[in-house]
Amino acid sequence: MSLDGKAYIVGAYEHPTRKADDLTVARLHADVAKGALEDAGLTKDDIDGYFCAGDAPGLGATSMVEYMGLKVRHVDSTECGGSAPILHVAHAAEAIAAGRCNIALVTLAGRPRAAGAILRLQPPNPDAPDVAFEGPFGPTTQNMYAMVARRHMHEFGTTSEQLAWIKVAASHHAQHNPHAMLPKVVTVEEVLSSPMVADPLHRLDCCVMSDGGGALIVARPEIARSLKRPLVKVRAAAEAQKDSRGGRVDLTYSAAAFSGPEAFAAAGLTPADIKYASLYDSFTITVLMQLEDLGFCRKGEGGRFVADGNLISGVGRMPFNTDGGGLCNNHPANRGGMTKVIEAVRQLRGEAHPAVQVANCDIALANGIGGSLASRHTAGTLILERE
Repeated sequence: MSLDGKAYIVGAYEHPTRKADDLTVARLHADVAKGALEDAGLTKDDIDGYFCAGDAPGLGATSMVEYMGLKVRHVDSTECGGSAPILHVAHAAEAIAAGRCNIALVTLAGRPRAAGAILRLQPPNPDAPDVAFEGPFGPTTQNMYAMVARRHMHEFGTTSEQLAWIKVAASHHAQHNPHAMLPKVVTVEEVLSSPMVADPLHRLDCCVMSDGGGALIVARPEIARSLKRPLVKVRAAAEAQKDSRGGRVDLTYSAAAFSGPEAFAAAGLTPADIKYASLYDSFTITVLMQLEDLGFCRKGEGGRFVADGNLISGVGRMPFNTDGGGLCNNHPANRGGMTKVIEAVRQLRGEAHPAVQVANCDIALANGIGGSLASRHTAGTLILERE
């Protein structure tokens, strides 16, 4: 099914908090829903579809629909980690096209920082099929991504200096975001001199951990056109899975190598048509891999592509994560896909900070990686267009 023009994003909201000491996760979901509804000029009574993932407390969608007082006829609780909100936008567009709902609400929220959580894989579930094979080796988020970075360096000559440029670009954008956790502009040298977390990744190669969340409203075309908001059309979307293939592991590519080409083909576009890219940035290596796999540069050329400010808005040819991204701004609930779509919407509406607003931004891409880049993950690619 082609999604081109079947649905529009009419509301977007990012929670301003980065540490929610006095708010429950349910309250954060409700707060971001309220913000997105106000942004769209709608009320909760207009919502007839609801989408959330495993960050929603209780019985997921069932509990949150009751908590927020919604009356819906369609729910979707697809869970694939940080890329879930990107898939939710696509699934909402599909549901709207199929007549299952007219106006869909997508929420994400969490408070791992206030709760004292650390950025690591969850305690192993003894029923998970991978635990018996991988658990004895003690995998953690940091060392899994470090393996990908080290392999890329081995295969293609990528350097730590090149990875550092991704953080530098994010920091140049974050300085203009009053809510960013790390608003200070950093240099390549400062990234390389920050403590080593998992060789070759330094502390500043890693994303922040934050509370908060965000929400999106997706609506039928005729409803979108009746609202007094800029029109942001869902042009195309795709999703793909990558895993360890029973031990035949290849760390040199991500599932975006499959979701990206499919989305571009559905949209009738190429990477050269994209004016702005929101890319999941759990670590600097995550960004580099997506740039290659989505086709912005050839495999192995990502290090050269990101160097020398090429990702900085107004300076380079591919501005990315102009809110500062997960590397500097916000990584709510350890799931960054929601904020990627929100900033893409801001860019297409012309509502990004003037210092980072991309000129004539009419086509944007959001891509998420949910799971672990080194083992099993789901990629979601979303192409949006200003109409």
